[in-house]
Amino acid sequence: MKVTIAAEAFDSPDARRLIASLDEHLSSLYTSDQMFGPNFKAEQIGAGLGTFVVARADGRAIACGALRKLDGTTAEVKRMYVEPEVRGRGVAKQILDHLENSAREMGVHRLVLETGIYQAEAIGLYRRTGFKPIRCWGEYADSLTSVCFEKAIESPA
Repeated sequence: MKVTIAAEAFDSPDARRLIASLDEHLSSLYTSDQMFGPNFKAEQIGAGLGTFVVARADGRAIACGALRKLDGTTAEVKRMYVEPEVRGRGVAKQILDHLENSAREMGVHRLVLETGIYQAEAIGLYRRTGFKPIRCWGEYADSLTSVCFEKAIESPA
């Protein structure tokens, strides 16, 4: 399966479909007050602030992810989702690699993210790709179902 990953508008039809599937999946695991993704808005990834990417296989959108700059040195990975029928094939890692490269280009030196305690596959992926657990911050700080991670990244040469 050949996968291509490219930036796409957060409100494109494929992006909306993937995000709706992500939110449906998360709502099967968490209550609405334990879900933070719906708070994420397109303005948070405007020019210079971040990116939203869609992964495609044979032209079909199968996965997505986003990156939003929090400050001059830190960006947050958001809205990671891979359709169930293509999970386990490395697509999420490819998206993470793409987002990490985008973060480097933005001058970011640190990635952070929040995921839920019931998402064992996601937690495993983040650990395998070099993310380390940290204390949750901001809107995630008091959530009993959140787990947060960080990863230091090198600037481009």
